[in-house]
Amino acid sequence: QVQLVESGGGLVQAGGSLRLSCAASGRTASSYAMGWFRQAPGKEREFVAAINWSGGNTGYSDSLKGRFTISRDNAKNTVYLQMNSLKPEDTAVYYCAAAAAPRIRTREYEYGYWGQGTQVTVSS
Repeated sequence: QVQLVESGGGLVQAGGSLRLSCAASGRTASSYAMGWFRQAPGKEREFVAAINWSGGNTGYSDSLKGRFTISRDNAKNTVYLQMNSLKPEDTAVYYCAAAAAPRIRTREYEYGYWGQGTQVTVSS
């Protein structure tokens, strides 16, 4: 069993940056692939970024590549999402997810554990 708690969301102006954190608890959390997804109002949840168990392999949504960076610190059981050059269309609830697999996963159904989400609002 893995529990995930996101933090770091908030209100930021367009062009600004935020770093989201996802603290994972559970004996095997460091061996799980991790991902970030987001859901904007009135839209379906979409993939943002993923990272494998060691942090050596990452994947991104094509539309976000270059602005967002995912990383992890297994000593702290924490995954991060650094978001730069934020735009109003990045406004969404951001969810952290864990998959019981070592390699990265990009599809929502591949993740068995989810956090409650953290709101990110980008003002124009």
